[in-house]
Amino acid sequence: MGARGDGAGFGAVASAGFGGRWGVRSEVPADARFFGLGGRAAGPRLRDGTYRLWNTDPKGGFGPGVDPLYLTMPVQMVVADAGTHLVFPDNCWDGRVVLREGEEGVGSGPDRPGASELRMEGGPLRCWVLVGTPARVLQSWSGLTGGAAVPPEWALGYQHARWGFGSAAEVRRVVAGYAARGLALSAVHLDIDHYDGHRVFTVDEERFPDLPSLARELREQGVRLVSIVDPAVKAGDALHAAGLTVGSGGAFVRDARGREVRGEVWPGECAYPDFTDPEVREWWGGLYEERLGQGFSGFWHDMNEPVSFAAFGDTTLPRSARHAMDGAGGDHREAHNVYALGMARAGWEGLVRLRPEERPFLFSRSGWAGMQRYGGTWSGDVETSWEGLRASLALVLGLGLCGVPYSGPDVGGFGGSPSPELYVRWLQLGSYLPLFRTHSAIWAGRREPWEFGPEVTEQARAVMAERERLRPYFVTLAHMARRTGAPYVRPVWWGAPEDRRLRDCEDAFLLGDALLVAPVLECGADRRAVRLPRGRWYDTATGVAYDGPGQILLDAPQGRIPVLARAGALLPVRSAAGDGVELEAWAPARGRTGGGVVVRDPGPGFGTGRVERYTSRWAGDAVVVEDEAGAPVGGVVVRGL
Repeated sequence: MGARGDGAGFGAVASAGFGGRWGVRSEVPADARFFGLGGRAAGPRLRDGTYRLWNTDPKGGFGPGVDPLYLTMPVQMVVADAGTHLVFPDNCWDGRVVLREGEEGVGSGPDRPGASELRMEGGPLRCWVLVGTPARVLQSWSGLTGGAAVPPEWALGYQHARWGFGSAAEVRRVVAGYAARGLALSAVHLDIDHYDGHRVFTVDEERFPDLPSLARELREQGVRLVSIVDPAVKAGDALHAAGLTVGSGGAFVRDARGREVRGEVWPGECAYPDFTDPEVREWWGGLYEERLGQGFSGFWHDMNEPVSFAAFGDTTLPRSARHAMDGAGGDHREAHNVYALGMARAGWEGLVRLRPEERPFLFSRSGWAGMQRYGGTWSGDVETSWEGLRASLALVLGLGLCGVPYSGPDVGGFGGSPSPELYVRWLQLGSYLPLFRTHSAIWAGRREPWEFGPEVTEQARAVMAERERLRPYFVTLAHMARRTGAPYVRPVWWGAPEDRRLRDCEDAFLLGDALLVAPVLECGADRRAVRLPRGRWYDTATGVAYDGPGQILLDAPQGRIPVLARAGALLPVRSAAGDGVELEAWAPARGRTGGGVVVRDPGPGFGTGRVERYTSRWAGDAVVVEDEAGAPVGGVVVRGL
């Protein structure tokens, strides 16, 4: 359960001896920039301010001004001229990080260093510091906390979710709408309205009379079903009764007197499984057999901060609630931030036991350091606004720098009705992020592309087709993330952290090593400035080459956003016929070589996939691509000539 990748407990140092508050203050160079701390809507660069370390449901849609959010963690990356380092205080208690950027002296004036102050409410003072290039730091972090789970290949396609499908007939109608319009669709997600009385591990048989048949029908069309899973169990129902027989004291969180702690969630009065207890995790993991039997192929964990509705105060369990903490014992002050991590572990390990031949697909609204071992996350209830769109990118970039590479937002925002322009811009951004999923509240406007008119439908078709074309590249990025710790989505300073202008660039990102994506984040914009790292970059729409470092201005009509390919890059893409994978190579600059790695999907199981390495070079007026043995590779699409 701890942050270490060996699956050890919460740590060798017991928290009982560290009950008092404590703080640590450190200085950083005047030019340093701060990143990380989990999912922060105001990022990815964290300005001066106080950031709380307490997983929190913000109670509705959020934008850049809302903090904290669902997923916090004390993982801080600091980037400066002198180098990059990651600091991880291995302490899951409530706390605050106070950041202050430095100032460089003007003329003969002295520099004022930046500062980071950590204030914890309790727990051990135990800290890891990792130093090196960004790539080396994340590789070390992956070695410390565990390699990222590789999602199944289908989970790298476009997915549609809605709270409020209402019935199997509505699911069929929506899936048929995508098929009729030639829009690629990989999965449909069912929210709490498919439950019987909102009770987890149940189905409303009236509205979904034969869910396994629906799942088989959709799977024949290449569409999987994904189920929401909430942690709270309705008090008094059959599942609650079964949980009372787990272990010696039952499966649920209790208070100091041994009484079950109750809260109010969607089904009404609920009890909360104690996921810090290994016996409870094993019991909970076995419950996914019911979900698999219903035909579900994937799972998203919600409400697991954990949430208990309240008219005022903190919407979670009492601080005095008792937890097993893997035998060490403790209260909710220590267990709160790792509660969702334990739930993810329970689900992941249960699914592996139940279907050892398939990689699970699981992502969670909340979590903590090391959660990447059990899947990914998503934005939660991001607001439907241009500010929400910008926050979506900040969250994905920040989480990637904390070692969680698979994430994405609710495309279009969770609540409200996006304008056609905002919807398209969000769809364009989402198509280059790892988790590409629309989702909306029961009261919100529709998210199917055709609901926005024929022009938006055509634009959406192009967006989804390009995502399908790039899906083999996402497969490679997923496997390389597990091997190296490098996130799919990276800040533009990833390869040049010493470039100060890149460190301040927050409106663009690198997708792997090959592509630079510049989404449109402003209403009414049809052009945008793009900050280039060093090297040559090709506009993938026009083929025009630009040399960095520097800034360029590119057209960005509503139908597309600027995407640039690095000269010399090689990436796998879906063939034009759609029946295989081909290599796409971008010509290196004259006098230089290029290349790339490819990992083909090894199938649904846990195969690592063989890493294929290729190089490219000029041979007269042609670009040739060779494999590791130096043999020429045929069938390569060369662009940028």
